[in-house]
Amino acid sequence: MKNEAPRLREMMVARQLEPRGITDIHVLEAFLEVPRDEFIPGVDLREAYGDHPLPIGEGQTISQPYMVAVMTQCLELIGGEKVLEIGTGSGYQAAILSRLAGTVYSVERIESIARRTEELLRRKDYDNILIKVGDGTLGWPEYGPYDGIIVTAGSPGIPSPLVEQLAEGGRLVIPTGSDYSQRLLVLTRRGDEIIQHDEGGCVFVPLIGEYGWKDRRR
Repeated sequence: MKNEAPRLREMMVARQLEPRGITDIHVLEAFLEVPRDEFIPGVDLREAYGDHPLPIGEGQTISQPYMVAVMTQCLELIGGEKVLEIGTGSGYQAAILSRLAGTVYSVERIESIARRTEELLRRKDYDNILIKVGDGTLGWPEYGPYDGIIVTAGSPGIPSPLVEQLAEGGRLVIPTGSDYSQRLLVLTRRGDEIIQHDEGGCVFVPLIGEYGWKDRRR
């Protein structure tokens, strides 16, 4: 059954990603390389490559493959960049980014998830990913500024610390909106100006923190 995984990755790319506008060849190659099933233990192999999000515990999810791909493509990585990820979760998004960027810095609010994912990434030799437990809405200023910042949870607005940690020409990809509906925004720094682009609707679990939702009830 495990030998079926490469074929399922090829089908995922051919049926879910390419027809919906994922054209960056390096992004597509990363999706062919990174085994999504290894980041969702206990889930049926075919289900792991399904066109939908899946629960990973603690009220969190691994995003739909297409959403991971579109957010990654929006960063327009060319190699060697420093990328900040807010919301480590299963580690799948970080693993994809690690194949495209120089170093990935990832912040996870829930310690049990952070430690479990850190151990998995270490075992699988994703050695250019650093994880810390903390409030992701504050970013990780020690290693900034970042060429790309990706937020994998829905925020009521755009956290100012993340904008401040964005390098010149860098892109911030973040879902913003209400409880059950957000817009995927891409912000690009051009000097003192922040250019904003809307990539369409999406739904994510809430971004909890000082500059996000204050608690799960909101």
